Amino acid sequence: MDSLRHPTAIIHPNAKLADDVRVGAYSIIGEHVEIGAGTTVGPHVVINGHTCIGKNNRIFQFSSLGEIPQDKKYAGEPTRLEIGDDNMIREFCTFNLGTAQDGGVTRVGNKNWIMAYVHLAHDCQVGNNTIFANNAQLAGHVIVDDFAILGGFTVVHQFCQIGSHVITGMGSILFQDIPPYVTVSGNPAAPHGTNSEGLKRRGFSSAAVMAIKRAYKTLYKSGLTLEEAKTAINAQLTEHPELKLMSDFLNRTQRGIVR
Repeated sequence: MDSLRHPTAIIHPNAKLADDVRVGAYSIIGEHVEIGAGTTVGPHVVINGHTCIGKNNRIFQFSSLGEIPQDKKYAGEPTRLEIGDDNMIREFCTFNLGTAQDGGVTRVGNKNWIMAYVHLAHDCQVGNNTIFANNAQLAGHVIVDDFAILGGFTVVHQFCQIGSHVITGMGSILFQDIPPYVTVSGNPAAPHGTNSEGLKRRGFSSAAVMAIKRAYKTLYKSGLTLEEAKTAINAQLTEHPELKLMSDFLNRTQRGIVR
């Protein structure tokens, strides 16, 4: 076990690391940290707070995980950061703990590809199989659903929600929610069709892709109000169950959608 952990690494004796966890030079791992089997922590990484990291993650140098939130209301509560399995976390990423004002947990799921300089603020909830390109930045309480792709330098306002299979262009600034399957870009972000190429790569049938395109036109091109568009999309659910993701999202949105 000692051969897997550089002698300059500082690991609190109460930290719980699986026997095969690798820890690089000058990394610091705090008292309340748990790390699962097969995970590699690179050099100069700081992992602090009540942080639980799953199996087979790779964390690159200079990342800071589990530090206190950048929130003036934080008063030292034992909030958490939870990271699942098989995630790639590149250089200089910062993931903060949650806050007592929300659920108390910042959460990252499984099989996410997170590039350099990504920031996940307090209470963010990231699903599975997402891609965050360099410098994507989430403010507090943001939700990112499965298979979303955030282009480089995408900036997301607090409390926004990003639906499954969304893709954002480089430098997008998001102030409102993005429904599933939609492509957006710009400052402020505006819709530019569906993520049809991504859907094909993920095995969506041609019929499903066409149904999603029709739902997009209903939502964005028909001149209907949001409530009218929701009703029209709901009427298509029986024939096209993949639209349930969009329907459910439209029913839960609180900030309004990019439109």
